[in-house]
Amino acid sequence: MTRPLPLPGADFTGKCVIVTGAAGIFGRWIVEAFDAAGATLLLSDRDQNAMANVAGSLSRPALTHATELTDAASIDDLVEMVGREWGAADILVNNAAVYPSGFLLDVDADEWDRIFDINLRAPFLLTRGIATQMVHQKVRGNIVMISSGASRKMRTTAAPYSISKSALDRLTKGFAVELAEYGIRCNAVEPGFAAGSTASPLTDAHVKAVTGAIPLGRASRYEDAPAAVMFLASDAASYITGATLSVDGGGSAGQILVHQDKKKAL
Repeated sequence: MTRPLPLPGADFTGKCVIVTGAAGIFGRWIVEAFDAAGATLLLSDRDQNAMANVAGSLSRPALTHATELTDAASIDDLVEMVGREWGAADILVNNAAVYPSGFLLDVDADEWDRIFDINLRAPFLLTRGIATQMVHQKVRGNIVMISSGASRKMRTTAAPYSISKSALDRLTKGFAVELAEYGIRCNAVEPGFAAGSTASPLTDAHVKAVTGAIPLGRASRYEDAPAAVMFLASDAASYITGATLSVDGGGSAGQILVHQDKKKAL
């Protein structure tokens, strides 16, 4: 079954695109969207088998790199691969992240470092390396960070994740300001809730409760986050940098609380 193109009319033919966390739910959706729009892809993920399955499903050959984002040397190897194969990328999507569950009092130093290594240090190191290549090759490229509504609203048992995403938002603005003179834009997308978007299994009751609180009344679909990423990476957004686009059905604006005595307004 052919999926609908997330951004109708989008054409990224000839564009070289890197997507980290390419085997995850949002990563795969983003990869498939760019593939449908004609892009040449480099998939990055630590899960080689899952990444190979994604690559094998695409309409054209894609490069793959088994990246360990807690290891700076592995990130450097990915950057070097991009230089060898392309000279420079046109688009980098920093999608990979971890969402561990645990109270702050129970988080040890090693776990804290792992969360921030993957969610913050890795996007910094990779963006620094890829943007440097863009500058040297005079590519007016695009960086898109995948953030979260958790960056603005703390979550119990997920405080380190929320804090890391808050810092990622600031990193996005920092790169946006400093790379602007080279014609390189940097923005962020906050995808909405999607069942299966975290490593932890989600019960039907949890999915129902979370979805019921979203103002637009549904979870994120295949086309939602990729359309936002593609828009920000396109010429249609040529005057947008340092921005964060929420694509969450209104979840970041507020939540729907359902009460038995609720009265309809109309």
